Amino acid sequence: MAKETNKQQTVVNVEETLNKSEAFILKNKKMILGGIIAIVLIFAGSWAYNEFISTPRENAAAEALYKAEQYFNADNYEQALNGDSLGCMGFIAVADEYSGTDAGNLAKAYAGISLAQLKRYEEATSYLEDFSGDDAMVAPAVLGALGNCYAQLGDNEKAASTLMKAAAEADNNSLSPLYLMQAGEIYEALGENKKALDAYNQVKNKYPRTMQAYDVDKYIERATTK
Repeated sequence: MAKETNKQQTVVNVEETLNKSEAFILKNKKMILGGIIAIVLIFAGSWAYNEFISTPRENAAAEALYKAEQYFNADNYEQALNGDSLGCMGFIAVADEYSGTDAGNLAKAYAGISLAQLKRYEEATSYLEDFSGDDAMVAPAVLGALGNCYAQLGDNEKAASTLMKAAAEADNNSLSPLYLMQAGEIYEALGENKKALDAYNQVKNKYPRTMQAYDVDKYIERATTK
């Protein structure tokens, strides 16, 4: 009976952690994804920008993505995904029709996060897994969203390892501590306390001035005494 109670409590803890992450993504989604097009356009300077818009297919893809992005920013995820009758294609169609373009690739990230917000986690993983990118903010955020989808689907080992990877790739005070704490709690739920301690200690030592670091000692103590 005690074991069952502990198991239930662990599940609750993991769910609370995932809910905090979803709240973070909702609160900061414009910071994480709202400027994706601008990042792609300016990353190599004005020459890359001119080269980008001079290609009709890329230009059309970017315009289609922008229309769907308006629905995304308004939290209207269904229409962001599927478009409307007024000329918005939606992320799913953009990803399919403009496959191979930068905007088509970005549409996969948008589609995956939109589906996750609608709790359609299995569909979300297919788009998030298919996204490719190495931007310092966008790529780790996509990985973090993917890790959360894995956790929601019950694949906790894969979820934790993906979140650890997201934290390492981000290597910043905004995303890394969040993903490390999530991974730590999931590892605790799996009974892998050594890995949980590694995640918590990274928060304590690498990101000491973050909100997560303020009370990480209690998590370290909990994982140590189990």
